[in-house]
Amino acid sequence: MNHSYLVALTGSGGTVPPELGVVRRLVRRGHRVTVLAEESLAEAVAATGARLRPRAGAGFARETADEIDAGRPDLVLASFFAFGAMVAAQACDVPFSVLMPGIYPLPVEGGPPPGTGFGRARGPLGRLRDRIVGTLVQRRWDEELLPRLNALRADFGLERLAHYQDQAQLARRQLVLSSAAFDFPGQGPDGVRWVGPILDEPDWVEKGAWTQADGGEPLVLVALSTTFQRQTDCLQRIADALALLPVRGVITTGPAVDTEQIRAPANVTVVRAASHRELMRHASLVITHGGHGTLMKAFAADLPVVVLPHGRDTADNAARVRAHRAGIVVPRTATPQRIARVVRRVLRTPTYYRAAAELGRAIRHDARGEALLHEIEPAADHQDTVGEHIFSVRELET
Repeated sequence: MNHSYLVALTGSGGTVPPELGVVRRLVRRGHRVTVLAEESLAEAVAATGARLRPRAGAGFARETADEIDAGRPDLVLASFFAFGAMVAAQACDVPFSVLMPGIYPLPVEGGPPPGTGFGRARGPLGRLRDRIVGTLVQRRWDEELLPRLNALRADFGLERLAHYQDQAQLARRQLVLSSAAFDFPGQGPDGVRWVGPILDEPDWVEKGAWTQADGGEPLVLVALSTTFQRQTDCLQRIADALALLPVRGVITTGPAVDTEQIRAPANVTVVRAASHRELMRHASLVITHGGHGTLMKAFAADLPVVVLPHGRDTADNAARVRAHRAGIVVPRTATPQRIARVVRRVLRTPTYYRAAAELGRAIRHDARGEALLHEIEPAADHQDTVGEHIFSVRELET
């Protein structure tokens, strides 16, 4: 049976490809999907087959409410920070679910405070650390977000909330677009579901941008953020590090950095965008800022990583890489010499490859499973679809 969905998206960086991947899968199932997003995403949304409702930019909640009144969707899917869309759905008495393209970003009992980069607590002192720091983190986020959120809720006739995360936890489901095998375990609220990562590539990727043949020295893929995070200097130090090693390097700068800003040594190729899936078939190692999408793709290709965290969620992602021993984490300010040493160490240490491959098995399984659509579509839609996949193994491999 066909259903109607309204998908409210925020942002323009690494969260967009997996969120549009959800849209694409719903369209493939024959559902009617409207995406409320910035005009800059018009081409990417059109490629999914969904309809775009351009955002004006200031009144996300009111625009969502207007679209609900016009189309009466069966479900609203909202980006994690699209609080206005969640408030509007709740006020209009339409169920909503939250898309979380990464590790679970909210506090859970028994887990480290989000945003700290902490590993799992060990012993009483570790648990005390988590309680104290967790309280401080909670207070900081509440001070920043809660007054505006509660004012918006009051405008829509809704009661006040005690904490900012309560808005997401009012959702029908919190859909974590990641693999539970990568995340830290913890006792989260009801409604949280790990539904597997979306491994789709961004629409701006240039197929065939890298065509070098196999053979010769190991290939190292370098992929930092797709948004500007002052990463140019870091990219240059990575290029200088690869110059010290018997490797071939490919640096993909993404749309935020001009390729001409990187002085490439003879053994390094710099391109704006190339298919990471294609490159990873030939690579031996990935150097990254720790973005969730790049990590999922690297592990799905059984590749270990070197991580130079660049803020946002990357410190938390790096903590999980470290816990799984699937790579090495160094500061983003690391010297070329230090980066070269850790790259050499990973390339020479089989345990990193075994750990990456173990994660890879779980990630590939979760990425091709049915959990995502089972949590979005009504249960009746799946009574006769046992054994089907969102997309095939062949699609993952090509």
